Amino acid sequence: MEPSFPITDPTTESRPRPQPGTARAPADERRRNTPVRVRLGLQRRAQVNLRRHLARAVRRFVVLVIADLTSFYIMRALLRAVRDQAVLGEWLAAEVQAVVPAGILNGWQYAAALFVGLLVLGNYGPGDRRRDVKRLFLACALATSLPLWMTVWTRGLEVVALQYVLTTVLVWVGLVTERLLLDRAIARVEPARRAAVPTLFVGPAEQCHAEARGPAFSSAIENRIVGFVDVHIPPAPDALGHITEFARVLDESEAETVVVCGYLTDVRFHDVVDAALTAGCQVLSVPRAIEIAGVQPTLVWRRQQPLVELSAPTLRGGQLFVKRAMDIIGAAIGLVVLSPLFALIAILVKLDSPGPVWFRQQRVGRGGRRFKIAKFRTMDFDAEQRREELIERSIYSDRRLFKIPDDPRITTLGRWLRQTSLDELPQLLNVLKGDMSLVGPRPPLPSEVELYEAHHYARFDVKPGITGPWQVAGRNEIKDFERVVGLETQYIREWSIWGDLLVLFRTVGVVVRMKGAH
Repeated sequence: MEPSFPITDPTTESRPRPQPGTARAPADERRRNTPVRVRLGLQRRAQVNLRRHLARAVRRFVVLVIADLTSFYIMRALLRAVRDQAVLGEWLAAEVQAVVPAGILNGWQYAAALFVGLLVLGNYGPGDRRRDVKRLFLACALATSLPLWMTVWTRGLEVVALQYVLTTVLVWVGLVTERLLLDRAIARVEPARRAAVPTLFVGPAEQCHAEARGPAFSSAIENRIVGFVDVHIPPAPDALGHITEFARVLDESEAETVVVCGYLTDVRFHDVVDAALTAGCQVLSVPRAIEIAGVQPTLVWRRQQPLVELSAPTLRGGQLFVKRAMDIIGAAIGLVVLSPLFALIAILVKLDSPGPVWFRQQRVGRGGRRFKIAKFRTMDFDAEQRREELIERSIYSDRRLFKIPDDPRITTLGRWLRQTSLDELPQLLNVLKGDMSLVGPRPPLPSEVELYEAHHYARFDVKPGITGPWQVAGRNEIKDFERVVGLETQYIREWSIWGDLLVLFRTVGVVVRMKGAH
């Protein structure tokens, strides 16, 4: 079927809408800020796309588990009907009883073994893995061997081997039939347009059309083609735009999967992959050299056609869930355990100098969203108004970083709180609220973000943290902003739960030694 690509004017520019209550910026300023706003929009969309990908994976897993267990119990019921109720005759019932006596395929025990076998062999994964006949057979073979292992010593190898083969084949036939019927059942029950993933193609027009007609994407159940982005000048009439406008088109199309077709230059390929991963999209590519993208390739089969899935080695749907769970548990425990210390510090702050106990300041978090960070007040109540007059005394030559060693605004207690980092503890409330994480890049001020270049916005791909790679690598002793961004970008690309735990462990040592604290 010929894919239906909507026809749009590639010269049309989407213009950001002014926020309510703000003055409209001049036209040249809006044009200058468009790439930044588009990137932040993609970062915000990433959260929606990742949740949708995770929801599909969970839904696929649950449906397959239920269908597999149903298939197993149907096979078990058929076996009992033949063996115990002799529905096909007494002779066959006696033969089956001799080979497969009562106790084989014993309810929950074999069901649990079957689940383990399917899970280990990857039969709950995406693409063709759930339909792979060979994988299904190996999973059944593994499942059958688990409960039969002990009977080898009591009944003999020959009898058990025959039981093993018959049980494996019986369950395998049931699973293969179930998996083949499941796709057809879903296609009838669930409307294709609602279940399909919005998919955007990028590459030469002829290649995009060819891939859209190919077996991997021809199924309207799995993919809903929203259009393509052309690399030619001028772009094809039915293209959504030129590749130079890819980030804008991706944002407006609300695609959740991006397919790279044909040849793209290394620079274009990098930009496409970077924007797509920023938006939390699944990235698929017709096999080609991908090492320049700085991402991890995984071979995925779609209806017997090989594709390469490109993914950032960090913070995918399941990892985001684990990281958020760790944040909630860690912040909740921290608030409960440290509540007496909170009360003591609050009293001391109040007695030390006039002003509120809490200091709240606007910072920039994930996707460019602004939020109020919470700290114990360590400065005079008018410190914010005096910041500009002290800017030249900062230990950093780069205005995107700011710190004064002997800041005259800091109170006596505040200096100690900063050296011990106890002033940061109220940010556990920000973590519990969801504005921050325990570990991540430090949240900058809006005035600092205004000076950022394009690659600095990678800091906003994840939630900011109470501590992070900059803090444990040297804190204020690292004065090069590009090195700070490099440390945080490396953390994002190589994220793991063990990496977060290591940063937290190292943070304790840094705080105890008061290393780099001002």
